Amino acid sequence: MTDLILIILATVLVNNFVLTKFLGLCPFLGASSRLETATGMALATTFVLTLASGLSYLVNAYLLVPTGTEYLRLLAFILIIAGSVQLAELIIRRSSPLLHQILGIFLPLITTNCAVLGIALLNVQQSNSLAEALAYGLGGGLGFSLVIALFAGLRERTEASDVPENFRGPAVSLVTAAFMAMAFMGFAGMVRG
Repeated sequence: MTDLILIILATVLVNNFVLTKFLGLCPFLGASSRLETATGMALATTFVLTLASGLSYLVNAYLLVPTGTEYLRLLAFILIIAGSVQLAELIIRRSSPLLHQILGIFLPLITTNCAVLGIALLNVQQSNSLAEALAYGLGGGLGFSLVIALFAGLRERTEASDVPENFRGPAVSLVTAAFMAMAFMGFAGMVRG
C-alpha cells in the first residue's frame, strides 16, 4: 500500500507529466483560461487516465502478450483511450450538460492527449502491476489536475493585473508555465537518488 501511495505522490509532484515530461500541453494551455473549465477538464482527464491505464494493462497482459501480438499495442491503447473518452463524455453530458457545453471541443481532444497514451506505454515499459498501473494513472491525473488548476488561477490573476502590452496573452502564459515547471522540478531535489 505504501508503494502505491509513493507512486501517486511521485507522479503528482516529482514526475508530473505536464511540467517535467511536457506531455499533455495542448489541454493544459487550451483549457486553462478559466478555473471552471480547468476543473472540468482535470476531472475528465483524471477519469480517462485512470481507466485507460487499468484497461491498457489488462489488454496488454491478458490479450496481447499471450497471443504474441504486442505489435498491436499502440493501436489497442488508442482504441482503449478513445472508448474511455467517449464514456467520460457520456457521463459528463448526462450529469452536467453545462460543463459539457463549457468543455466543448476540449473533451474529445483528450483522445489525442499524449499524456494518456504516454502513461499507458510507460506502464508497459516499467512492467507495472495492475495496482501500480492504476496508481500511476491516478497520480498522472491528479498531477494534471493540480497543475491545470494552479495555472488557470494564475492566468486569471495575470489577466486582471496590469501586465505590459508585450507580455499579454500567450507570452505571459508561457512564461508562467515555465516558472511552474522550474518550481515542480525542485521537488526532484527532495528525493535522494
